[in-house]
Amino acid sequence: MRLVNVLALTNAKLINDPFVSNFTNIVFDAKAVKRGDLFIAFDEETIEDAILNGAYGVIFDKPTQISDNEIAWIKVSNIEEALTKLLRFKLIQKEITVYSCDEVTLRLAQQITIESKFIILDGDLKSIAESLWNIDENSIVLFCPTFSDETIFTDINPLTQSDVKYIRIVEKTLFETSFVYADKYYERFFIVPLFIENLNNLITLFKNLKLEFRIKKFSQLNYFQAVFINKKFDIKDFGATDKVLIFEKNMDLITQEIEYLHKNTTWAKTIYILPSSYKKKQEEDSNVYIYKTQKEIIKILKKHSFHFALIAGKDKSILKTPIVTQTQLTLDF
Repeated sequence: MRLVNVLALTNAKLINDPFVSNFTNIVFDAKAVKRGDLFIAFDEETIEDAILNGAYGVIFDKPTQISDNEIAWIKVSNIEEALTKLLRFKLIQKEITVYSCDEVTLRLAQQITIESKFIILDGDLKSIAESLWNIDENSIVLFCPTFSDETIFTDINPLTQSDVKYIRIVEKTLFETSFVYADKYYERFFIVPLFIENLNNLITLFKNLKLEFRIKKFSQLNYFQAVFINKKFDIKDFGATDKVLIFEKNMDLITQEIEYLHKNTTWAKTIYILPSSYKKKQEEDSNVYIYKTQKEIIKILKKHSFHFALIAGKDKSILKTPIVTQTQLTLDF
């Protein structure tokens, strides 16, 4: 990439008058720098290593000592914004197809073995850039706007709901599903029946794109996360008790999860512990309790009897502090 293009794309300031005018590649890891590369310095302490490895230029956004006037020193106001613009320009030149999806669908996709040209994005901007910079032509990218900046891409296809039902549910509990897909039986998978539609949409996408994939055993998602406890609030093995805390940090899922529990736990006492900021509190429901602090959640749990307690806006890390006095507490289940 030409130096003038880098400056124009990133709206950067060239600090010196270098001898170089072109870069072979853009690199984010100083150890991976080769002669002729442009180094993006997320950590200014690695700049000297990048120069020693042959960097022809450095992009930085923090006060930095210029140590070699022959290479290009490029000052930007924000290094992540600069990288986003460079990555966007790079991807325009590639023949790739991009799909966006929700959080649950992305996490399900990460548990499916899929051929290498299908790339699932996750992580910070630096790791995403490392995944995409040298992406092969005709690759397919799946990302979630919650986790990744959608401005990286110019053309995004939404992952839509499928009308074709490839999955047939054979048996289900509140937290597990046994199903058949392509004449193969998948027994007691850690997927809440509520999210089977997300899996079906993924399968539809794979089939439409004629991709090879394999469904493997799922681990429990960090959505509608079930923790089984006893009366003393000791954590027990999955399915070992009839007292369950259900954690949901994603507030966008709360309404449908409340409806799901209303429909499927009619035999049980179910309570809903919602943050005061939640607009749809359903305050007329006697089983709904509102909290402002984590201590108030604990008080509600200790005060009221229940089989299921949906705790919105929090994850199971609140159990790191024992709810009642215990001799030992483990998060393994």
